[in-house]
Amino acid sequence: MKVRELMTGAPITVGPDTPVFDARQTMLKERIRHLLVTEGTRLIGIVTDRDIRLNLPSQATSLSVWEVNYLLAKLTVGKVMTRSVIITGPDQDAADAARLLLEHKIGALPVLDGEHLVGIITETDVLRAFARNQH
Repeated sequence: MKVRELMTGAPITVGPDTPVFDARQTMLKERIRHLLVTEGTRLIGIVTDRDIRLNLPSQATSLSVWEVNYLLAKLTVGKVMTRSVIITGPDQDAADAARLLLEHKIGALPVLDGEHLVGIITETDVLRAFARNQH
């Protein structure tokens, strides 16, 4: 089975200047945990719900709601994203992609065909395929 058979095509992307608050809203709305960060058509990073959570002010903060929102508006995806992204290709064996996810303890791999971003494969995609093949 190849990565292209499991991946989600046309992944949702954001630019590095996107406010973290907007990225978080997109993730909640789309019910996803990973956003790919692009500059033009070039992949430059990935941001996860965990990256965002770790950069949000603590619930125990003494800041006011307005101060928190001001700080969030200034914090961009480019400041919290992971730049060294592990990738895979659409014609890679899906089992190899699953091994990469496990070895690196990550939840998603952008799928690049040459320089072109063509999809994303997540741990959920791999689990879904495993569950389907158990019948």
